[in-house]
Amino acid sequence: MKNRRAGPHWRRTFLCSFALLFLSLGQAAASPQQKSIKEELFVLPGEVGKRGGRLVFALRGEPKTLNPLIAADTRSREVIGIMQADLVHINRATQLTEPALAKSWKISPDGLQYTIVLRHGLKFSDGQPLDADDVLFTFRVYLDENVHAPQRDLLIISGKPITVRKLDARTVVFRLPKTYGVGERLFDGLAILPRHLLEKPYQEGKVSQIGTLATAANQWAGLGPFRLKEYVAGQRLVLERNPYYWKTDVKGNRLPYADELVFLFVPNADAQVLKFQSGETDAIAQLSAENFSVLSRQLRGYTMVDAGPGLEYNFLFFNLNDLGEKTSPELTRKQKWFREVRFRQAVSAAVDREAIVRLVYQGRGTPLWGLVAPGNRRWGNEELAHPPRSLERARALLKDAGFSWGNGPNGESSLLDSEGKPVEFSILTSSTNADRAKMATLIQDDLKQLGMRAEVVPLEFRSLLDRVTQTKEYDACVMGIASYDADPNSDINVWLSSGGTHLWNPSQEHPATAWEAEIDRLISEQMIARTFAQRKKLYDRAQEILAENQPMIFLASPDILAGAKNSLGNFQPAVLEPYVLWNVEQLHLKNAPENAPR
Repeated sequence: MKNRRAGPHWRRTFLCSFALLFLSLGQAAASPQQKSIKEELFVLPGEVGKRGGRLVFALRGEPKTLNPLIAADTRSREVIGIMQADLVHINRATQLTEPALAKSWKISPDGLQYTIVLRHGLKFSDGQPLDADDVLFTFRVYLDENVHAPQRDLLIISGKPITVRKLDARTVVFRLPKTYGVGERLFDGLAILPRHLLEKPYQEGKVSQIGTLATAANQWAGLGPFRLKEYVAGQRLVLERNPYYWKTDVKGNRLPYADELVFLFVPNADAQVLKFQSGETDAIAQLSAENFSVLSRQLRGYTMVDAGPGLEYNFLFFNLNDLGEKTSPELTRKQKWFREVRFRQAVSAAVDREAIVRLVYQGRGTPLWGLVAPGNRRWGNEELAHPPRSLERARALLKDAGFSWGNGPNGESSLLDSEGKPVEFSILTSSTNADRAKMATLIQDDLKQLGMRAEVVPLEFRSLLDRVTQTKEYDACVMGIASYDADPNSDINVWLSSGGTHLWNPSQEHPATAWEAEIDRLISEQMIARTFAQRKKLYDRAQEILAENQPMIFLASPDILAGAKNSLGNFQPAVLEPYVLWNVEQLHLKNAPENAPR
């Protein structure tokens, strides 16, 4: 799971990053004329590509939705990100902000007001013009408590929402209740929604219920480089170029270069690799280290890239939800263990992180003891302890917590709780992610040495997500989130107790524990701090509290491994997601037909 603002968010993001936002695209009746002098288009530097052809990529399973207001899984966010656009964008290669739908912005001296000017002459993919009313509508939807959009947390500062007002058809003023340390990065990933299509369902209270993949193409519109064309259940999703897209190359050719973008649905990473090996797909990202090594040795005419440490973090967590009367007696007994901090600390002490990096990532990764992944060199807490694996320490913690050992049915040592019951639980993992399945199996072996019996249960990712975030019917789970930005606010939905990707006990009305309340306070304060030093001090302390209480037992972070055919131009993998498709509008086929229309 990747956090998109997670991040959304699960930004975040789960992301998380969590984070990402809804915009899809209706089919226009006719292509627009060549660039009008009234259009203020964004000129992208870089290699000039060839127009035409079809780009093909594989997704591990189907996206759950095209609606950013409810998107929590990585696949949905990746597709939505290609069909949407934001006001200000974080360039995934430079990690710096750049103009997007907004051609410019000004910040007031007190840091409380952002005046954003939209580019002139922009249109949604159905040909309808973009104006300030679309921006006002968009933020009204995000801020509406009844919609439950994951983006809302990012727009609430010190308990108060930002306000938005229109100056004229192209100028919008955002007023913040307090200064916001993240600055204009606030606007990244917040897709501008088409008021002309969504206002009616919003007024009817149905805006968060729409956006299935089966939606008719002419019922969606967006501002991204591609728009919806065709969905074949269980097989593929086809996007076509948005003829109204607002970016060009340095020679004035309107982007994107490709005519179509096809996502093939595959069940797992191995199937994704097979599609790539056979030449059915043009590029691949999030390769396992094992597959990366095999492909690097076997393939000719391909480019394989290790982009280095990324922002993905993988972790184990236990079910700490308060389910009230719905809690089964069995889960109630297990939650007594899970809520004991010394139990979680003991599990963390028993996990062999170095072995995970060696056996899962073949050394192309880094052990983790905190939420900030190694690719984020600016925000990690360098003072955070990195204790080596210690079964002796784990046993001491369990003994202090009232656990003991006895003989199991086969004569092996078995960990017993204070009532003499054996400690047995299941660990959910995604059946489509071989790396996390391996992690869960290694953890199973590690915990066996403490006398715990852990059963690994692979589930299809959507089923896993439903168990964790909806029904809450699980014991423990191995999951991962990729931050969409290096700034800590990209993971705000993970940090805050009210966040949807605060996975061990998400969306709390009030913090369940004093330490969660303290993290809430620290993260909220860093959001409004004016200097990096002030924010860093608060964020460091939040990392320490998380490490002390171990609600997430962090495991390892992989390098970003990717590959592409040599015929794919502008292939430049980044360490922020989407790793390969961040510059999708510039990707092109070098062997595209010479007579392709421009």
